Amino acid sequence: MPEDELSRSSHSNPGKSLINGIKTNPASNSPKSSFSVPVGPPVYVDLAYIPNHCSGKNTDPEFFKRVRASYYVVSGNDAANGEPSRAVLDALLEGKSQWGDNLQVTLIPTHDTEVTREWYQQTHEKQQELNIMVLASSSTVVMQDESFPACKIEF
Repeated sequence: MPEDELSRSSHSNPGKSLINGIKTNPASNSPKSSFSVPVGPPVYVDLAYIPNHCSGKNTDPEFFKRVRASYYVVSGNDAANGEPSRAVLDALLEGKSQWGDNLQVTLIPTHDTEVTREWYQQTHEKQQELNIMVLASSSTVVMQDESFPACKIEF
């Protein structure tokens, strides 16, 4: 948006401001949780990396209501630190249930963990209802002295 248009839009809407390019009303922008999410339309992306190794510190259902991705990458292989977090995986189900349309979503875990396996088994019916597919990797990448699972994603 050119600077003169941005300036006009700010002056023509007294009491409203722009946060990350989204018009908000400061009086009604109080967070419902500890996360501050500006009021505005959802954002559609092809691929989203769930923040902080899928820890519950930065992600809640509001994240999944607003950030609508075709693919979500779930990292985390540290059960001692709650990564990946079962609460975040459940938040995906809750957030996706609010979308209003049944777009296909693919969840890509970077590690096979007990948390993701249990979540997958316990919520499989809900995943199918919400059109969520969880990728399991059968491919392995070998580099020098290290090997790890891999997923191929095509857009």
